[in-house]
Amino acid sequence: MTMPPAISRDNGHELTYAVLGWAVVYGGLRVAWTVGEAPDFPPLGSDLLGFTGWWSVGLCLATGAAAVAVARATTWRPVLAGFAWTLGGALVAAAAILLPELVSLLLFAPGPSFDPVAFASRLGCVTGAALLGLATARYQRRTRGDCPDCCRTIPPGRRRSVPAPWARWAAYVAVAGLVTRFAAQVVVDPDGLAGDASMIGLEIGLVLAGALLPLALVRHWGEVWPGWVPLLAGRTIPRRLLLVPGFGLGAGIVAYFGMGLTQVASGSESEFSDVFLWVAMSAYLLLGLGLLAASADYHLRTRGACRSCGR
Repeated sequence: MTMPPAISRDNGHELTYAVLGWAVVYGGLRVAWTVGEAPDFPPLGSDLLGFTGWWSVGLCLATGAAAVAVARATTWRPVLAGFAWTLGGALVAAAAILLPELVSLLLFAPGPSFDPVAFASRLGCVTGAALLGLATARYQRRTRGDCPDCCRTIPPGRRRSVPAPWARWAAYVAVAGLVTRFAAQVVVDPDGLAGDASMIGLEIGLVLAGALLPLALVRHWGEVWPGWVPLLAGRTIPRRLLLVPGFGLGAGIVAYFGMGLTQVASGSESEFSDVFLWVAMSAYLLLGLGLLAASADYHLRTRGACRSCGR
């Protein structure tokens, strides 16, 4: 039996082995912490959110099984791909606290509850999500569409050079989310916006990530350096310069504040009022979703043409 060209050309076994290796190592750690005495990580008592104990072990087993399934599948199965992407999202959500920890490290101001072991565990969890995502993306390239080298389904000659209307709206929603978050802070604590150097650095980063980045994803100056940029004016902007923070921050924000909203809905206690938490976290969630949508359009619109089909 002759295998289809797309399957025989690239089975992606190395990624499958990488995910399985991760499942054994990280899953073994979760088993040890579940059977034995798991460390008490501040401030929540656990390194992961939602998926703790045997749930975390099951998540590792499911990730390994999904990697094997997408490697063995020879036809495009949307349900299988959706299941694999959902597992990756669950891994990111479980390690959602990694986002503020990374921000604090970038600002050289880790909080008193920072724990290196918990931080390493969350990094390991996200690593599994990244490996499974790569394996799933390779599966899509192998089986989706009618080209043996890509998963593009658009007709030849139909490449877009301008952002889709929904992408523009997504970018505006992201900016609106940032504005809403700052407005909520002003209403609750006007003096909270003025703080030490680390707080000012955080606010500058929020403006860059929540205003400049989403607009760059849907504007021409997000593809070519503007004329006022010294030495780089007129040059093409590397796609990864926008896509990495766009997808990375978008996924991290959605995971962190999505889990936060879940905790607020369950009645978790906080020093802030429920109204402020609902407004602020919902605003952040809109920011993250807007970034993901605008980044997806930017990726589809700026990627190079396939060498086989020209799309």
